[in-house]
Amino acid sequence: MAVFTEVTADEAGQLSARLGLGHVVALRGITSGIENTNYFLTTDKGDGNGEQQWVLTLFERLTAEQLPFYLHLMKHLAGHGIPVPDPQADATGEILHALCGKPAAVVDKLSGGHQLAPSVWHCQQVGQMLARMHLAGRDFDRHQPNLRGLPWWQETVPVVLPFMTAPQRALIEQELAFQTDLAHSAAYAALPRGPVHADLFRDNVMFDGLPGHEKLTGFFDFYFAGVDTWLFDLAVCLNDWCIALDTGRLDEERAQAFVTAYDRERALGHDEIRLLPALLRAGALRFWTSRLWDYHLPREASMLKPHDPAHFERVLRERVDNPWHWLRDDGRPD
Repeated sequence: MAVFTEVTADEAGQLSARLGLGHVVALRGITSGIENTNYFLTTDKGDGNGEQQWVLTLFERLTAEQLPFYLHLMKHLAGHGIPVPDPQADATGEILHALCGKPAAVVDKLSGGHQLAPSVWHCQQVGQMLARMHLAGRDFDRHQPNLRGLPWWQETVPVVLPFMTAPQRALIEQELAFQTDLAHSAAYAALPRGPVHADLFRDNVMFDGLPGHEKLTGFFDFYFAGVDTWLFDLAVCLNDWCIALDTGRLDEERAQAFVTAYDRERALGHDEIRLLPALLRAGALRFWTSRLWDYHLPREASMLKPHDPAHFERVLRERVDNPWHWLRDDGRPD
């Protein structure tokens, strides 16, 4: 969500008019993130009833052939009652547009703000909604694999190895071999799967309300979504929502609350519970690899702020050294 492509107010205004969103009042670049160009777009409603905020996204890596999966998934989830941004259509019903020579989309802006220091209460809400989102995606009729899954790890790890120390290289190569073996196992192949967010970090969820009583208002930034195991999506969340950021150590109270809330909406199977420690490692490997790539091989952007890859190195070491096993409330694994 850095600004790779500069958009003028006139250019944004032409797209806004085509979508029937009103006149552009303000246009402000969003500095966080590293994948796409994002702006907050404020328009008048054209009816004298105030202003409305949108998010304008120009896609820097994803192609026009890949994007319909993400945009139509958001439409599908919104239609099933999941609070996600709704892509805006033009007069022909098209939700994928073009701006400044790039594929583009405009979605409504969710209310509220991030919870960067989540409590058990926040984790319960995210776990519950994550399970509902997985269930809502079961009948989505488009398919695209998780483009940052195992094949991407296998392709990218050799590229970043020259930038790593010997102990780091040993860890990442051992973990990649472990995850490759796991992916070829019968238990892994049988895991339930469907559309996943695959990047549902604290800054991709919104809450609104009085402090201590905030209610979840939505999930956003679905542009890493794909079809994968639901357990991987859960593991990615646990590795961000339920850890101490300075050490990567899992906070078991938050993790227990998150998984229990998820399980009450969609009961986890025996193999999912058994393989959760391995998928927590997979989630850490995925983001360590991508952060190494972004940090050492950056693209130019006017507001680019790559994340520190050392964080997910710590998380992976923690998951290998201290695997976490979850049990249901009755103490049984299934």
